[in-house]
Amino acid sequence: MSEQTADSTAVPETVAEPAPAEFVQTPSQTVGPFFGYALPYDGGGDIVNRVNPVAIRVHGRVFDGAGVGVPDALIELWQPDESGRISDELGSRERDGYTFTGFGRTPTTRAGDYTFTTVKPGAVAGADSGAPAYALVTVFARGLLYHLFTRVYFIDEEALSDQAAFDALVEADPLLKSVDPGRRATLIAVADGADSYRFDIHLQGESETVFLDFD
Repeated sequence: MSEQTADSTAVPETVAEPAPAEFVQTPSQTVGPFFGYALPYDGGGDIVNRVNPVAIRVHGRVFDGAGVGVPDALIELWQPDESGRISDELGSRERDGYTFTGFGRTPTTRAGDYTFTTVKPGAVAGADSGAPAYALVTVFARGLLYHLFTRVYFIDEEALSDQAAFDALVEADPLLKSVDPGRRATLIAVADGADSYRFDIHLQGESETVFLDFD
């Protein structure tokens, strides 16, 4: 019985080194150290053109649990127009400079600030009668495995200063009614100038914004 031995003089077959994998960021990896990659786009915060006669400014700051502005968050706004119409035409979320899009996405600045140019939303047909109009807000930020959802309500100053009128609005809105009275203010935009509303978002802490759960 013969025994085979390795031929030390044989030239080994060349095995090609595998090409290094080219890892690139994808939208699914944007929550975390690669947050924001490829998601912001030019005009993302302009839901309507700034020259629109009913345009308003919605702005605010995103705070972390220590009360510091979050410099790399991303905010989305979804809403009907001033008459309560939801834009659903094909391509309506593109920016053509004049069409109401109903959707906006904008990153925060280094101080954590964001700004949208939009319109004050109207009541959607079929919505709860007498309920205040609102826009939907989505928050992406570091440390979040999943984005957060909330609402921003637009309530007239008169109603905010009239307890009976405010109570009637709350009574008409099932979600607002379900929120602890002490935390309702975290869902309400505050007028801070001509056609300007401030809506700060607190991710944690005593002033934490009320966020919504979806099944």
